[in-house]
Amino acid sequence: MGVRIRDADQLKVKEDVFDDITLLSLYKLVHKKWLSVIGGSISTGKEANVFYGERDDVAVAIKIYRIRTANFTTMSSYIVGDRRFSHVKKAKKELIFAWTKKEFSNLVRAREAGIAVPEPLVWNRNILIMTFMGVGEIPFPQLRNAEMDDPASVYARILSDIDILYNKADLVHADLSEFNILYGDQPYLIDMGQSVTRDHPRALPFLMRDIRNINRFFSNRCDVQSDVEIFNAVTGLNTAKP
Repeated sequence: MGVRIRDADQLKVKEDVFDDITLLSLYKLVHKKWLSVIGGSISTGKEANVFYGERDDVAVAIKIYRIRTANFTTMSSYIVGDRRFSHVKKAKKELIFAWTKKEFSNLVRAREAGIAVPEPLVWNRNILIMTFMGVGEIPFPQLRNAEMDDPASVYARILSDIDILYNKADLVHADLSEFNILYGDQPYLIDMGQSVTRDHPRALPFLMRDIRNINRFFSNRCDVQSDVEIFNAVTGLNTAKP
C-alpha cells in the first residue's frame, strides 16, 4: 500500500474495522499522500476507532467509522432532520459515509467560529483524517482524567465554547461531556459527528443535555450556574424550567 504500518499484527485482528471498504479508502488516502505511517490505536469509541498516523512526519489522527458494527439506529436519529443530509439514502453504508462527511463539515464550522477542535484535513468514505491532539504520540487526556489547576476557568471556557458553537457556528455538539473533551493547554472539543445545526428539530433538547452534562461534571469541582440560566443565555430564550 506504500505506507509504513506499525503494530501490523494489531491491525490484522481488527477485522470489524479494516474491512475491504476501509482498506480501499486507506489505499486512496495513501496514494494521494495524505498518509505515510499508520500507527497504533489511540481510542475505541461507540461507533469508531481512532489510530495514530503520520503525514510526512507530521502527526495525524485517523478516525475510522466501523461499517459492520456501528449503531445504525443511533446514527439515523442525528442525520434525520439535518437539512444538509436530507438526500442521504437510508442504507447503512451510505449513512456512515454521510456521518463521516458530517463530522468533517462540523469541525470546519467549529474551527471557523474559533472553537478549539482538531483541524479536519480530509475524509474518504468512512475515514476522517485530522490533526493529532497530543504531545509526541501520546494523546491529550479526556477531561475526566485531566488534572486542572483552575477548574473554574476551564468550566467558563467550555460554556463559552457552547455559546460560540450555537451562536456563531450554528451548531449544537449534541454529545458534549467529559468523555468528548480533551484537555491539554486548554479544552478541545472532539467527536462532532452527531453535532446538529440550530434548525434541527432536536437541537434545543440536545443543547440542554450538553449543558447538564457539563454542569454535572463540574458541580463538585467549582461553582456552576443553573442549567436553565446557561440555556437562556445561549439561546436568548426565557424558559422557566429545564
